[in-house]
Amino acid sequence: MNSMTKLLIGVAAVFASSWVGVVAYSYTNFGELQPEISEETGGFLPPPLPGNAIAGQRVYAANGCVYCHSQQVRPAPMYSDIARGYGTRQTVPRDYMRYANPFTGMVRTGPDLTNVGARQTDVAWYYRHLYEPNIVTPGSVMPAYRFLFEERKIQGEKSELAVEVGGPHPPKEGFEIVPKPEAQILVSYLMSLKRDYPLEEAPAPPEGGQ
Repeated sequence: MNSMTKLLIGVAAVFASSWVGVVAYSYTNFGELQPEISEETGGFLPPPLPGNAIAGQRVYAANGCVYCHSQQVRPAPMYSDIARGYGTRQTVPRDYMRYANPFTGMVRTGPDLTNVGARQTDVAWYYRHLYEPNIVTPGSVMPAYRFLFEERKIQGEKSELAVEVGGPHPPKEGFEIVPKPEAQILVSYLMSLKRDYPLEEAPAPPEGGQ
């Protein structure tokens, strides 16, 4: 056996072991995860996704939100995520089983969004924040997503979706700011992010252990 053959066999062995370690191990341990049944409600955990969540996740990805926000609560006491209010427990693989492409993320230019739907339940807040982030959250470095809204002439009464905006970009007299469909499904996705249900493999830490 010449040296080139040995080299090729060695390269193939490295790739094979990498595949087993990453792909096969992950599938064996996580690929067949099933929802748990809640003892309190009898429903599934994680709960099924609302109708617009997957479409909203695509808008989230297309607008680069994943580059600045994570969606993973790291465990106490090594990390302070729970103490900072990002969640009541760490996230685990079962939390992401409803998504073909979970956005756990690594960078936190902005806050973690694992449980943003539980922390903030006011739909109008999300629209104002997308339209003028620095007004809603002073000091925010998040870019404005005003292109997800339209300025529309008021016909009779204001739309139920009209956003009460402040700051330097108010609508003209007689006009209103309303979210486009992309903004509506993005907000639906964000409000669906509620990984605050109990799971057997991820109990909440004891009091004082955060």
